[in-house]
Amino acid sequence: MDAAILDDIVVIFALSIAIIFVTSRLKVPGIVGFLIAGMVAGPHALGLVQETETVEALAEIGVVLLLFTIGMKFSFTELLRIRRAVLVGGTLQVLLTVTAVAAGAWITGIPPAQAVFLGFLLSLSSTAIVLSLLQGRSEVESPHGRTALGILIFQDLAIIPMMLLVPMLAGAEGVGGTSVPLFLATSAGIIGFVVVSAKWLVPAALYHVARLRSPEIFLLSVLVICLFTAWLTQSAGLSLALGAFLAGLIISESEYSQDAIGAVIPFKEVFTSFFFVSVGMLLDAGFFLANPVIILIITAGVIVAKALVAGGVTLAIGHSLRTAVLTGFAISQIGEFSFVLSSAGLSAGLIDGALYQAFLAMVVVTMIATPFVFSAAPKVADRAMRLDLPERIRRGTIRETFAKEPEMNDHIIIVGFGIGGKNVARAAQAAKIPYVVIETNPETVRLERVKGEPIHYGDATRRAVLGHAGIRTAKVLVVVISDPSATRRIIAAARRANPHLRIIARTRYVGDIDELASLGADEVIPEEYVTSIEIFTRILTAYLVPRDEIERFTAEVRADGYVLFRSAEAARPGLHDIGFYQPGAEVESLRVGEGAAIAGMTLAEADLRRKHGVTMLAVRRGARVIAAPDGETAILAGDVCVVIGPEDRIADVDHLFRERKEG
Repeated sequence: MDAAILDDIVVIFALSIAIIFVTSRLKVPGIVGFLIAGMVAGPHALGLVQETETVEALAEIGVVLLLFTIGMKFSFTELLRIRRAVLVGGTLQVLLTVTAVAAGAWITGIPPAQAVFLGFLLSLSSTAIVLSLLQGRSEVESPHGRTALGILIFQDLAIIPMMLLVPMLAGAEGVGGTSVPLFLATSAGIIGFVVVSAKWLVPAALYHVARLRSPEIFLLSVLVICLFTAWLTQSAGLSLALGAFLAGLIISESEYSQDAIGAVIPFKEVFTSFFFVSVGMLLDAGFFLANPVIILIITAGVIVAKALVAGGVTLAIGHSLRTAVLTGFAISQIGEFSFVLSSAGLSAGLIDGALYQAFLAMVVVTMIATPFVFSAAPKVADRAMRLDLPERIRRGTIRETFAKEPEMNDHIIIVGFGIGGKNVARAAQAAKIPYVVIETNPETVRLERVKGEPIHYGDATRRAVLGHAGIRTAKVLVVVISDPSATRRIIAAARRANPHLRIIARTRYVGDIDELASLGADEVIPEEYVTSIEIFTRILTAYLVPRDEIERFTAEVRADGYVLFRSAEAARPGLHDIGFYQPGAEVESLRVGEGAAIAGMTLAEADLRRKHGVTMLAVRRGARVIAAPDGETAILAGDVCVVIGPEDRIADVDHLFRERKEG
C-alpha cells in the first residue's frame, strides 16, 4: 500500500475520533463530526490529506455498501408496496422542485438553460445521509421512511436523464437519437437480470457457497454480487448506488440475507465514514467565511422550499400531515449525486467557478444541518397536527403502518438444530410456546423449512441475525451447538442485546461453566455431567433396580449437582420472572395425572408446605388460571400446578402428581 494513502487513513480516523468525541459530548450527531473532520483535514483548510482522489473512491464504496445493506433489508414485495412513492411521489417531487427553482432563477435574471440546470442540482437529496439517519432511528420501515426511500430511489433514476440533458442545455450537439432508446433497452435488460437473479441464480449460488461453511468465502461471494451488480448498472449509464440497492434486493429474496447483512455491516460502517469525510473536504472554508450570510440565507431557503415541495407531494399521494412533514424535512438537503451533476455542468460551462463553490458550500451546510432538522421534525409535525385543518389532510387517505411489526414476543430462540435443538423445538411445539431456530447448515434449513419449521440460516454471533430472530422480545435463548468459541460469542452478543433474556447453553465440559456464566449465561448444562447421569441410569437398569428408585436417585444427584448448572448466584436470580428471589428455590410446573394421589384433594388436605416444604403458587385449569390458591382450592386431574421449593423437595412430591397406573 502506498504510504501516502496509509498516512491519510490514519489522519482521517484519528481526527474523526477526536472530533466525534467532542461532538458526542455536545449531543451532536456523528455524521456532523465526520463532515467537520473532512473540512479540517481537507485541502482548503489544514491540508492534512494528500490522496483526495483515493479517499473519494473509498467514499463511493461506502455509498455502495450503504445502499446494498438497505436493499437487503427490503424485498421486491416491499418495493412494490412503495411503488406509489417511487413513481408518483418521486416524479412530482423532482418536476416541481426543478420547475420552482428554474422559475425563481429565471426571474432573477439567470439564463433559462442555467436556471433549469440549477433546478436539476437542487432537486436531488442525499440518499446516504437520509438512510443513515433513518437506520439509526429504526425508521426505515415507518411511513415517512418508506416514502422518503421511494422518492430517493426515483431521484437516483432521474440523475441519468439529467446527465443526458446537460450537453443539450449547454448548447452542444450532445445526445444522439439512439441514446435514450438504447438507455431504456439496457435498463429493461438489467431489470430482467435482477428478477431472474433474485428468483433463481443467487439463492442457488449462495446455497452452494453456504454449504462450504466458510465465512470468508460467503462474505466474498456477497461482496462480488454487490459490486458486480453495481458495475453492471454503471456500465448501462445508471448509478453505482442504484446497482448496489438492486443487488441488495436480489439477496433479500433468499434465506441468506440476514447473515449477509451481518457480514457486510462492519465494512459499511468504515467506508461510509469516508463518504462523509470526503464531502467535508470539498468545502472551501475561506469562500464560506467570505460570504457566510448570503450562503446561510440561501441554504435556509433551499431547505424550507424542498421540505414544502416534498411535504406537499407526500400529502398529494394520500399520506397524513405528520408523515408529510417528516418526509419533507428528511429529504430537504442537497444530495451527493448533485456533485457528479455539478462537475458535468462545470465542464459544460453551465456554471462558473464561483457559482460552483457557492453550490458546494450550500451542499455541505445542508448536510450538516440534516441531523438537526431530523431531530426537530417530530416537534414540528406534532404542532402541525394540532392545526385546525380538514381531517382528510390531517389523517390522509391511506392507511399508514410500519411495514415490519414484531411477530413474536416471549418466544424461544434455538441456536443449532441438531438432536438437542430438535428436542427443544419439539418440546416448545408441544407446549405451544412460539420459537424460532437459527442454523448454519443450509441443507438443514432447506429441508426443515419444507416441513414448516420456523428456521433461518445465519451465524448467531452476528447482531443482525439475532435481531432478525427477535432477540429483543425473546424470553429464552437456547444455545445447543458444538463450537465453544461461537457459543461464547453468541452468549455475549445476546446478553448485550437483551439484558433480561434467560440464556441456557450447552457445553462439552464442566470446566467451561464459569466462563460462560461470566459472559451472561443463566444456565450452563455440561454434556459430560448429563452423560454420566445417563450412564449410571443404564447401569442401574441393567441390575433391575426399580424405575421409581432410579428416578428418585437421578433427581437427588441432579439436586446435589444443580449448582453446576448455575453461574454466579448474584448475577442470576432463579425467580426473576415473578419478581423475587429465594436462594436454592426453583419454580416447576407439575401436571396432575389421572388417579394421582393428590387428585381430588384440597390444598389444605395435601398440606404440601408443612409435609414437603413446597408451596403452591398457581393452578392452571384449561384456559383459567387460579392465582394464589387458598386452602379450599381443590386439585383436579388435568390441572397444571406451579410450585416453588428446593429442587430435591420438588422431586419428593413429584410422585403425588403422577398418573396412577392400573395393576
